[in-house]
Order: sequence, then structure tokens, then C-alpha cells
Amino acid sequence: HKAKVEAMTLDLASLQSVQHFAEAFKSKNMPLHMLICNAAVFGAPWSLTEDDLESTFQVNHLGHFYLVQLLEDVLRRSSPARVVVVSSESHRFTEIKDSSGKLDFSLLSPSKKEYWAMLAYNRSKLCNILFSNELNRRLSPHGVTSNSVHPGNMIYSSIHRNWWVYTLLFTLARPFTKSM
Repeated sequence: HKAKVEAMTLDLASLQSVQHFAEAFKSKNMPLHMLICNAAVFGAPWSLTEDDLESTFQVNHLGHFYLVQLLEDVLRRSSPARVVVVSSESHRFTEIKDSSGKLDFSLLSPSKKEYWAMLAYNRSKLCNILFSNELNRRLSPHGVTSNSVHPGNMIYSSIHRNWWVYTLLFTLARPFTKSM
């Protein structure tokens, strides 16, 4: 009954919004013991953000990545602290390397011609896991742990709303997944 909740605006499709959010949070001089990076889009048609990056990659990964970087000093001062990055099992169904085994940046923010919504989602979620693992490696000695998690299909969300085929697939798969 003594809890105080305050809403703050953050648009992951705008790196400027992420920066303004981080500055506003820092100005409150509050500790940050838990940061959950959970926002995502799925199956969205190709579009660019105001930062000229493909939307799925920026919203699902880059916005979170930038937010954590901006708040890293607060997380370190708040130790013990934890970052939880919500990813997806679908990260297993993609690759972000070229034929020579090097990171292919064009796969992360593809052109409209090279875009496929499912692959964009999968790639962004693979980036989430790689980021979380590296973040944990770098910050755990400072009392900040990072974990990536697959939320499962247990709670209904409208993440599949962008195309009726995805809605149908989610509906058909639901009986075969774990429930609460």
C-alpha cells in the first residue's frame, strides 16, 4: 500500500527517446536493481525508424542495447543488480554471419528487398542472447548479472497481430505448448 508507481515514456524505435528516458531516469538519482528488456515487435512489415534502421531490429534489440549502455553506470552503482533480456526460442532458426563466418551487418538491418519479417525477428532475438551473454561476462565482476530468457507461449499476447497467418499458427500451436 506504500508502493509508488511512476510511468515514464520510452519509444525503442527512437534512439533519441531512449537517450531522453535514460537522462530522465538518472536525474531521479534512484538505484536500479532490475532492468527487464521485454518490448518486441513480431511479423511487422518492413519499415525504417527515424534513425534509418529497420524497425524490428531497432525495437527488439538495438533500443534495449542502447538503454542498457546508457544505464550501465547506474546498474553498477546499484549492485547487486540484474538485467533480464527477453528473447525467443526462434533465435535458433537464423544466422548473422556471412559465408566466411564474419558478422554480416546487412543482415541485422536489411533493405526492403532483403527483408523477411520472421527472419528479422529471429535475428533480433539472437542478438539479444549474444548481448546478454557478453553483458554478463563484462558486468558480473561488478555485481551486475544478465540473463536472457525465452518467455514461452504460456501467456497470450497479441505479438502475432501483424499477419493473420501468424495468428493462425500461434492458435494452432497453443494446445501443444505448456500452460500456466
